[in-house]
Amino acid sequence: MRRASLFTVDVLADPEIRNGIKAYGNWPTIPQLYIKGEFVGGSDVMREMFEQGKLQKLLQTAEG
Repeated sequence: MRRASLFTVDVLADPEIRNGIKAYGNWPTIPQLYIKGEFVGGSDVMREMFEQGKLQKLLQTAEG
């Protein structure tokens, strides 16, 4: 089984990065989830997808 590659950035440590990620994703809040370089959503979207089982499926697809 291949392990997924993860990358995290502490956007709270740097105001320039924090504001830049909001502009990059065109999303006003953090955290933000990107899978394979594609913006998925913020924490509210992640929670909703998780509760519906969609996030798990998306992550499995990304790993494959």
